[in-house]
Amino acid sequence: MQRYAEESVKQGVVAYDLGPDFIRVQFSDASLYLYTYESAGTHHIEKMKELARSGEGLTEYIEQYVRRAYSCRD
Repeated sequence: MQRYAEESVKQGVVAYDLGPDFIRVQFSDASLYLYTYESAGTHHIEKMKELARSGEGLTEYIEQYVRRAYSCRD
């Protein structure tokens, strides 16, 4: 997992892992969510990858667009 750069966030995304057709996201409560092309759509996954790399806006994007569109949760 790579640390998410938006360090001012006390709640939300703290780390992520990217794959060719998925993004795995860890939140501040240690929960892990897997979002895939199949579960959330290609456009959303690619946008989430872009936001993860840039280090800002990923938590808000998830809340607004893909909150429950995850493939699995740990």
